[in-house]
Parts: sequence; structure tokens; C-alpha cells
Amino acid sequence: MISAFGYDWGRGRQDRSVHPFCIRTGPGDVRMTTRFDGTWLSPALFGTMYEAGHALYTQGVDPAYARTPLDGGTSTGVHESQSRLWEDLVGRSRPFWLHYYPKLREVFSEALKGVDVEAFYRAINVLKPSKIRVEADEVTYNLHILLRFELEVALIEGTLSVADLPTAWNAKMEEYLGIIPEDDSAGVLQDIHWASGFFGHFPSYAIGNVLSVQLFDKALEACPEIPEQIQAGEFSTLLGWLREKVHRHGSRYYPDELIERVTGRPLDTAPYLYYLNEKFGELYELY
Repeated sequence: MISAFGYDWGRGRQDRSVHPFCIRTGPGDVRMTTRFDGTWLSPALFGTMYEAGHALYTQGVDPAYARTPLDGGTSTGVHESQSRLWEDLVGRSRPFWLHYYPKLREVFSEALKGVDVEAFYRAINVLKPSKIRVEADEVTYNLHILLRFELEVALIEGTLSVADLPTAWNAKMEEYLGIIPEDDSAGVLQDIHWASGFFGHFPSYAIGNVLSVQLFDKALEACPEIPEQIQAGEFSTLLGWLREKVHRHGSRYYPDELIERVTGRPLDTAPYLYYLNEKFGELYELY
């Protein structure tokens, strides 16, 4: 079962400040939260796709591994590859919206009046620095990770105090992205990770971005019909490939071993960089 909810009971209203997450409560039972904004579709739409990637991975582990150390994903980096693959490689792709945009316009007929599918596709892939990591575009996303990683290192080394963290955060946001959050809730307090003790976790998002393309490219190599199927609203081939090559193994293999088994090489940034250059080079007519 997959359920989704995003109501902020503390505030009594739906709010983008809710941080989306995915948890497993038992064999086959995965729960997700998402984000909502009454005036902006993107947080709920892509936040749900992202968490669904985690959920699909979790549900795809071989049931024989239940209640053993092999149950669950092999690493946070591999887990993030699944969420980013479904959010970006599928959910922000042109084939996906060639199929689903008419359905979206039926639901949001007034807001999308006069907006064709190409304009919508370009809008959801616009490159614009964001103060919020989970709403960042594909090109600047990893700068949010670099910022957090460098602050973590400084905290652990003792060269940065917790009291000075908000100021250091804002300085790096201005340096890397050219923007300064209006308050700490949109800045240093936007993530749940540090408050939960998850230090050293953020680089897994950058690893996931890189792996998402490396894995997707391998899936396309094995099943070149995948883009055409996505355009028809069909995902069984892609999901089946991921189930067979990645999901079912749970934690049976170490991450590096799994990636080499699936793609024939270690973690490699080249496919990711090529993907960004091709996609956004075409969108922004860079060549």
C-alpha cells in the first residue's frame, strides 16, 4: 500500500513548510508525505513523484529478505537515484507530459488556459536559483548539497559554531546561488536532517543525481522503447528493469558492487553531465 498525505496539523492548514518523506511500516506497506501550496502546483506534483521513487524501491525488495539485514535499499545514494530518476528523468521529461498534460489541463483548466504542452515543459524545467533545496532546478540542485556539505565539515571540525550557522548559510547561499533567504525557515532550518542527527547525509543526493542518469541510460540501452512507452503513459518496462536490476536485491550487494553489476562501471559523472548539457542546451538554445 502507498498512501500520501501532507497536512500540517500543527498549523491547521496545508503548507509548503511540511518536509516530504517516505517510510516503510511493514512488508509492502510504504507511507509518503508530500508538500502542498494552494497557489503553486510544483511542490506537490514533483514532491510526490520524488517520494514515489523511494516507495517503489522499498516495495520492490525481494520479500524473502523481509525482517533480515538485507531488507531495504543498499544505500541512501542508491535510494536517491530512484527518487531523482522518477522525479526528473521521467517526471520532468517531454514524453511524460505529451501524454499527461491534457489530463492536467482538465483538472487545472483555468490556471493552464492558453498554455500549451511545450510552454509547460519549459516552465517546469526553467533554470532559476531557489532558496529551497527540494524545489531547486536540476542544474543548480547540487550547489545546495555543496553548501550543506561544506557547512557540515566546518561544524565537525569546530571552525564554525552552531550560533554562527545561519549567517554562514546565508553567505554561502549568496555566493553560490545569488540569493539570501528572507528568514531561517526558508534558510538554515528548511531541512529536517541536522535536527534528526543526519550529518553526512546530504552528499547522497548528489550521488543520487549522478546515478539516476547512469541507471536510466543503461535501462534505455537495454529497452530503447522506454521513451515511447512513457509517452503512452506506460511504465512497466522501466519499472520492471529497475525491479530486476536494482530493487529486488535490497542490501545484498554493496552500493559500488551493485552499480558495477548493473551498468558495467563504477559511479560515473559523465552520463549526468552529458544529460544536463543535452537537455538544457536544447531548452536554452545554447548550440
